[in-house]
Amino acid sequence: MDSFSALITDIGDLLAVYWKTYLTGMGSTLLLAVVATAIGCVIGLICGILNTIPYAPGDTSAKKFFLKLVRAVIRIYVEVFRGTPMVLQAVFIYYGVPYVTNNAMRFDSVWAAAILIVSINTGAYMAESVRGGIISIDPGQTEGAKAIGMNHFQTMTSVILPQAIRNIMPQIGNNFIINVKDTSVMFIITFTEFFAVHRNIVGLNYMYFPSATIEMIGYLAVTLTASFLLRWVERRMDGKSSYELVQTDNLTMAAGTYSHPDRGTPFDERSGEFGATGEERKRIKLGLKNRNGSARGER
Repeated sequence: MDSFSALITDIGDLLAVYWKTYLTGMGSTLLLAVVATAIGCVIGLICGILNTIPYAPGDTSAKKFFLKLVRAVIRIYVEVFRGTPMVLQAVFIYYGVPYVTNNAMRFDSVWAAAILIVSINTGAYMAESVRGGIISIDPGQTEGAKAIGMNHFQTMTSVILPQAIRNIMPQIGNNFIINVKDTSVMFIITFTEFFAVHRNIVGLNYMYFPSATIEMIGYLAVTLTASFLLRWVERRMDGKSSYELVQTDNLTMAAGTYSHPDRGTPFDERSGEFGATGEERKRIKLGLKNRNGSARGER
């Protein structure tokens, strides 16, 4: 209990002095995560669409070669950036590009470098999520869209993507939450985000565990709030939970009930045969017998 009281006291002392610094770091983390996730979703959407463009056996060799080349490039991009840690990607992009180009290409803004690194990493994950969301849609919907004259672009934008985006909404939320936490590795390129603030403060007063506790609470508060908001967005996209089925439809209720003013038809529910009394039905059958020569059972 004494240790817990000492921890609360130390946390209070840190916040009394450095609360603005912690808030600034959290703001940088949130801004980087939001912008990079949005850009990464766009990259993933483009890659996912390009990766699912179909080609028929009758297409030209040039079209087939181009689509196969695009898919190969996307596959390499996805595998490289999904298969390596973001901290190493940051080192290779921020320090490696100037090294290879002899400082001909370098980042003058650490913000630009951080956004580029996190966006490319997010785009690699979103590319596979979008591809999975597209192929999860029933192929019959694509066939139906083609049957009414839609081309591939119209089918994707009007039929497939609206449903696919709803299917991948949880993955978008997951990537945002992951980015909130994984931006902590951006300290490697001197980007001052929430975790970098913690490292700087600990370097001044050596209160590592109290500062880490503040960091833990801050990250948890952000991720829980993001999860709540994303679930709210998903419910809004789903629409109302209670739907009222149509009980009366004018076209359905009117089907088969039309009666000619002068004559009926055996297929009409209101025809003379089906709506007639027993005596009237006998006369109808007798008339059919006289007209055809004999009843079916007497032939």
